[in-house]
Amino acid sequence: MYPCGRQLDFLPRREFLSRWGLGLGGVALATLLDEQQARSGSGGILKRLHHRPRATSVIFLYMDGGPGQMDTFDPKPELQRWHGQPFPAQREPTQFDNVGNTLASPWRFRQYGHSGLWVSDLFPHVARQADHLCVVRSMTSKFSEHTSANYFLHTGLGVVGRPSMGAWAVYGLGTAAEDLPGFVVLNGGLIPPGGLDNFASGFLPAAYQGSIFSPTGDAIANLRSPRDTAPQRIATRRTLLQQLDQRFLTATAQADPIESAIRNYELAYRMQRSVPEASDLSQESRSTWEMYGVEHPNKPTSIFARECLLARRLVERGVRFIELTCPAVGGDRWDQHSNLKKGHENNALAVDQPIGALIADLKQRGLLDQTLIVWGGEFGRTPFAQGSNGRDHNPFAFSIWMAGGGVRGGMTYGESDEFGYKTVAQPVEIHDLHATMLYLLGVDHERLTYRFGGRDHRLTDVHGHVLHEIIA
Repeated sequence: MYPCGRQLDFLPRREFLSRWGLGLGGVALATLLDEQQARSGSGGILKRLHHRPRATSVIFLYMDGGPGQMDTFDPKPELQRWHGQPFPAQREPTQFDNVGNTLASPWRFRQYGHSGLWVSDLFPHVARQADHLCVVRSMTSKFSEHTSANYFLHTGLGVVGRPSMGAWAVYGLGTAAEDLPGFVVLNGGLIPPGGLDNFASGFLPAAYQGSIFSPTGDAIANLRSPRDTAPQRIATRRTLLQQLDQRFLTATAQADPIESAIRNYELAYRMQRSVPEASDLSQESRSTWEMYGVEHPNKPTSIFARECLLARRLVERGVRFIELTCPAVGGDRWDQHSNLKKGHENNALAVDQPIGALIADLKQRGLLDQTLIVWGGEFGRTPFAQGSNGRDHNPFAFSIWMAGGGVRGGMTYGESDEFGYKTVAQPVEIHDLHATMLYLLGVDHERLTYRFGGRDHRLTDVHGHVLHEIIA
């Protein structure tokens, strides 16, 4: 006999779960089903923010492969003096051990904005937003190989299996997007080395993993119901799935994976209405298309323009964390072991105009102050050549930048040496970056934890310091 004298077959699943609430997953489901809470931005494990948030959403512009810091946002005139000569300082072992002479940047740097921030000629559109940028020139990594460095950048650990920073953000804060995932990855065509595990939920419930959207065509494949299937038949299928879910849920002692799957099915059903609308760029004006470069003759630029415009639309709809991956440019990603000039120029052409437009568009819509934009790769490049015209991997110093979301604009933080090879002032670790991102979202990185394997885990492990100097 079942409770209340009712058989599970006839007890609606929503009522069943709200009554029985099996563990953390049950609590999460109850929160998900409370539409008013969803609209107000709850749904995460934190019932109250640790301090006043400066940002409500994050857009992570992932530059796959590692752009050269001395070629982008950290000018090094000393490289010009030593160009073509043996590198005058001690070298660390490199990834491919094909060391050439000192290699100056092929691009000129200029100062922009009231702040006089130095930006390479690779980024004329981003340079116009110089007064919004905080360039961190002292980033470091513990890994010089792509896969481990990507896991480290995305999850805080250099091996597979940990939750992505986007998953942590949504686990802690939930999302204001009732009918959209809290963590979205806009796939421009290049999934990072290490694969989809860079966006995974790890030991967190599966509901927090990144959802992959395409910026072209249907945002999600097979999302729409078949046109030749009657609505009544679709409803009958859903009823059957509900009954099967109920039976399976009561038959297992591990409720969380099942409840996470149910949450994802529920969200997928709502997304059949919300995703087509959110991803419909035809609703944007012609001037907006032109600003982003949606119809740019260079196809990679057009793809990334769609990513950036879609990211803005997702921020408007309350999505918590959005990551953009790079489009394929016909050569390599930002990983120029040879042909540095052509490779970096192709990659910059793809992303520069869309990123500049994204910053300007968020600002004119009043969204920049509440949206944290982070730009960067997994490491930097060497100041000496690999072969004759490339650069090898360099984890000892590289540059990223942040904008909006409570960050001070028009400034630099940290310093690399005269060649851009190693950090010499205010070193910043990946854990510090993660701690600062969470802080700007209103979260103390030391207090956002998840019990797994006998201990409390966090995104920053036992590390991480907030970069208070860059916060406005």
